[in-house]
Amino acid sequence: MRPKLKPFLLLTLIFCLVNLSSCRTNVQPKVNPAPSTPAIATEPLRQKQNDASKISAAIRPSSEEIQHHFQTIESRIINGDGDTAKKKADELNALDLSAPEQAKLNLLYTQILLTLGEAEQAIEKLTLIQPDQLTQEDQVKYFQSQAFAFSLTGNQLESAKSRIELHRILPPPERTKNQAAILETLNLLPESTLKYAQSDELAGWISLAKLSKLFNLPGFTEQLSEWRNRFPIHPADLSVFIATTDTTDTTNQPKSIAILLPETGALAQPGKAFLTGFMAAYNHASSNNNLRFYDTNQTSSSTLYKQALTEGATLIIGPLDKQSIQDLANSTNLAVPVLALNHIDGLQKENLYQFALSPIDDAKEITNKAWLDGHHKILTLIPDTPSGQRINNYFTENWGVFGGSLLETQTYNIKETDFSLPIKKLLNIDESEERFHQLLTIIPTAKFSPRRRQDAQALLLSSKSSEARSINPQLKFYQANDLPVYAMPNIYSGVPNQTQDTDLNNIIFCDIPWILEKSYAGELSMNSQINSWQKFPLEYLRLFAMGLDAFQLASDLDGLNNKSLAGASGRLTLDNENRIRRTLVCAQFINGLPE
Repeated sequence: MRPKLKPFLLLTLIFCLVNLSSCRTNVQPKVNPAPSTPAIATEPLRQKQNDASKISAAIRPSSEEIQHHFQTIESRIINGDGDTAKKKADELNALDLSAPEQAKLNLLYTQILLTLGEAEQAIEKLTLIQPDQLTQEDQVKYFQSQAFAFSLTGNQLESAKSRIELHRILPPPERTKNQAAILETLNLLPESTLKYAQSDELAGWISLAKLSKLFNLPGFTEQLSEWRNRFPIHPADLSVFIATTDTTDTTNQPKSIAILLPETGALAQPGKAFLTGFMAAYNHASSNNNLRFYDTNQTSSSTLYKQALTEGATLIIGPLDKQSIQDLANSTNLAVPVLALNHIDGLQKENLYQFALSPIDDAKEITNKAWLDGHHKILTLIPDTPSGQRINNYFTENWGVFGGSLLETQTYNIKETDFSLPIKKLLNIDESEERFHQLLTIIPTAKFSPRRRQDAQALLLSSKSSEARSINPQLKFYQANDLPVYAMPNIYSGVPNQTQDTDLNNIIFCDIPWILEKSYAGELSMNSQINSWQKFPLEYLRLFAMGLDAFQLASDLDGLNNKSLAGASGRLTLDNENRIRRTLVCAQFINGLPE
C-alpha cells in the first residue's frame, strides 16, 4: 500500500498554491441602464456573500491565538518532542495566516524536521522563508537552522556562509561561539573548495581560518596585523579570535577513561580492531588522558562500571555487545557518561550515549540517495537471513517516509552462486516465460524474447561484494542494464580491487568517508594507517575508523549537542535519544573502482 503523503508536506503544497499569482484581464463592459427589478434581485446574493465573509472571519483564529499556538509548538521543539510539535503545527491552516505568520510557521516546521533528522527536507522548507518577514529573534533561529541543516548534509561551505549571515545580526556577547564555529567549519574544507571566494567578507573569513592554524608559530602576530590591513572593516573580532585559538587554555583537564572491551572470546578481534583505531588517534594527539582497560568477557559490565568509578573514571567507553549494554543500563544509574559501542533501539538512559556502525544509518543514507536521484518505485533484493529481513524493514520504513512505492521484495540464498531464480521473479521474467509457454500451445513456431517489468525505477540491494559480483552481471543478463542499483556499504570490501570489482560497475553505495579516497579530511587517513589496519580482516576495517572517531567523541561529548563532527565513520550528530548518527558519503563503481 502506498503510504499517505505526510501532513506537513501537504501543508507545504497548500502554501505554495496559495502564493501562486493568478492572471486576470479586466474588461470594462459597455454600461447600459439596468432595469430596476434585476437590481433588486441581486440584493439577497450580496447579503449571502457578506454573511459568508462574516462566518469566515469568525472561524479564523485571532493573532493572539496564532501566537499562542506558535509558543506551544516551540515548547515541544525545545523538549525534543518533534512528533507532537508537528501535529500541533499541522493544526494551523496556512490560508488563515499573514505572510509573516506563514514565515514563522515554516521556520517551526524547519526546526521540527531537524529534530527528526530530516535535514534535506528542512533545507527545502527554508527556501520558502523570506528572512526579512521574521522578527530579529527568529532570523537568528533561521540562520542557525540553515547552518545546521547544511552541516548535516555535508555542505560545509554553505553552512559557513549561513553562520556568516548570522554573525551580522547576533548581539556582540553571542558572537564568540559563532565566530569559532565559522573558523572551525572553514578549516574542515579542502583547499580546492575555498579557492574562489564570492565576496571580500567570505575571503576574509577563509584567510582568518588559515591563520588560526598558525597560532603560536613564529610570525603569527605579524600575519595577523597584515590580515587586518587587508580587511580593515571585517566583522571578525581578533581579540576573540586570539582567545579561541589559544591552546594554553587549562580548563580542559585530563580525563580518566575506562575502556570496557572483550579481550578474549568471539568479540575479541573486532574489539581489538576498534581499540587499535582509538589508540592511533590517542597517540597522534599526544593525549594526556589516563586510560584503564577492562575485559568484559571475564566480568559483567555493571561490575566493571562500578570498579572503574572507584578507580576514578570520568568517562566510560564500551561495552561492545548489546547484551552488556542492556545489562549496564538496567543495573544502575550512570553517574558518569558512557559511550556505548552499539545501538539498542528504544533504549534511553541519562548519561548513556550510543555510537555504532548501525545498518539503520546505512539504509537511511542509501534510500535518501535513491529518492534524491528521482526514483519513486523500487524493488528490493536481500539475503534470506534475519539480518537481511531487518535491512529490508529499514528500506521499507525509510521509503515509506518519502511516500514512495515498494513494488516487490525477493530474497536469495547466500550459500548459492546462481541467483537467476530470485532475479527472474523480481523482474517478472518468470511470468514472461510462462506466457511464452502458453503461446507455444497455440503457435508452436513462436520465438521467445523475455521482457522484464517496466514499472520499477530502481533496485535496493543488500549484498556482500562476493555475492554482488554474481548478482550484478545476472541483472544485466535479464535486461536490467538500465535499472539503477543502490547497495548497502557491505558491497565494498574497503580496499580497491579493480579486477574483481569490475562486475560491480554502475552500482551506487554509501559508505564511511575514511575508506573512500579524498572523502576524509582528517590527518589519520586510511593510507597513513595501513600498517595498523592490515593486521585485521577487511570486515573489521570500519571498526578501526570507528575507534578513531570514539577518541574525538571522548574529548567533547557534550559539545556534539550544538555541532556536527566530521569523522572517519561519517559526519556525526547527536539526536534527542543520545544516539550518535552518521551521515555517509555516496560513491559509484566505475571501471571497477569506487568514484
